Amino acid sequence: MAQAKTLGELKSTGYTPRSVKQELRENLIERLRNKEEVFPGIIGFDDTVLPDIQRAILSRHSVLLLGLRGQAKTRIARLLVNLLDEYVPVVAGSELNDDPLAPISRSSVDLIREQGDNTPIEWWHRSDRYVEKLATPDVSVADLIGDVDPIKAATLKLTYADERVIHYGLVPRAHRGIFVINELPDLQARIQVSLFNILQEGDIQIRGFKLRLPLDIQFLFTANPEDYTNRGSIITPLKDRIESQILTHYPRTVDIARSITAQEATLTEDQTELVEVPELLYIMLEQLSFAARESEYIDEKSGVSARLSITALENLVSTAERRALINGDAHTVARITDFWGVVPAITGKVELVYEGEQEGAYGVAMKLLGQSIKTSFLEHFPDPTDVKADGRGGSDPYGVIRAYFSGGHVVELLTDGSNEAYRKALDGVAGLRKFVRAHLEGEVSETELYLYMELVLQGLAEMEVLNKEALHNSLNFRDILADMFGSEDLDFN
Repeated sequence: MAQAKTLGELKSTGYTPRSVKQELRENLIERLRNKEEVFPGIIGFDDTVLPDIQRAILSRHSVLLLGLRGQAKTRIARLLVNLLDEYVPVVAGSELNDDPLAPISRSSVDLIREQGDNTPIEWWHRSDRYVEKLATPDVSVADLIGDVDPIKAATLKLTYADERVIHYGLVPRAHRGIFVINELPDLQARIQVSLFNILQEGDIQIRGFKLRLPLDIQFLFTANPEDYTNRGSIITPLKDRIESQILTHYPRTVDIARSITAQEATLTEDQTELVEVPELLYIMLEQLSFAARESEYIDEKSGVSARLSITALENLVSTAERRALINGDAHTVARITDFWGVVPAITGKVELVYEGEQEGAYGVAMKLLGQSIKTSFLEHFPDPTDVKADGRGGSDPYGVIRAYFSGGHVVELLTDGSNEAYRKALDGVAGLRKFVRAHLEGEVSETELYLYMELVLQGLAEMEVLNKEALHNSLNFRDILADMFGSEDLDFN
């Protein structure tokens, strides 16, 4: 069929037109029957959002995706293109991508009347059948629907009563395709009104022309619930005309969030070869996002985008990469101290409430990091506030470590310290290596062992067993009461 170059050749193939919604429906049915993946790369929506979208397509509905920032709404919209036929025929040069057997524009109708079966046709790829518009307050009816073009009228020597002087907007030009409006509430109410006829009747009116264009478009809109009160609203008659409203959501589990971050993070081959990121740090990154979504300092109505974890991972790797380059290390493992390079990825991704503004963006980021450290620490090691945590009749599992610091010892971890300096500092803590070995299940590599040793120090600091002092290029761990009472330095080596 794609070899047909004229209308006559196309007719001989037995081609019959079908609407965009029917095209999407039939191609979806085929994929579902063949057990093929419909929305590749969308993770965590298999049992919630994606079935709703598939039902909407089968019902031939226009769709509103409603959800907070960073919930893959636009990505889902763009993946709908894959459900279109790879190529469809259009009248060559037609302004509205007319179907050769069902033209709607004046120019195509005239051309076919004049040339008949010799009318030239072209083949339109599905990637070109997608139109996306970000709704902004300055969008006009002319942008979306169209307007009279005085220059065209003068050039063609036509009056304004002739429909050939119309310059069509984005919506008519999306005929036989998918049209997406992102952030719909930001569209002014009078502009939203202009979409009524298109959604309900499938036609448009331009500047009072007695013109009916039976447009064939699959509409998909995205919106953030916050917009309904802060920046604008979707007017009720428009919402009534959008047949399916589908709610999106953030990842429900750390594992799902971890998979999304790993898929979306942009890391170079050089970075992945130079820097190893242990699984523990991947989990801690996701716990940062989960903590942020529940934080009293952050506006829950605004949401915390999945982009926080993605950019945080990129910053974490870059921080470790920079450290390795400075020290000339051929290979390095990311550390918890490298999380201090992640702070810029957090501060720009959260909307603070009044209490958060009082705390400051940096302070909130550090609290979130501390909460993530504390969560991971308690998942792997006993609670230091419970001396019976190890089940040995009340003995303190942290006794040797506590004694080491109560003797006045200070452990300094340089943020840009070499691998050798990092390991030497942790190895110097009496009982730390033995404690970690005793409480971790399964085999742990030597590089991961040091990470867990650091986690113990960081966790004890978050549990207020140790004092942690953050300087401009290091973290110092010491006993909370050692300086107050001037305890004598004891030798545990």
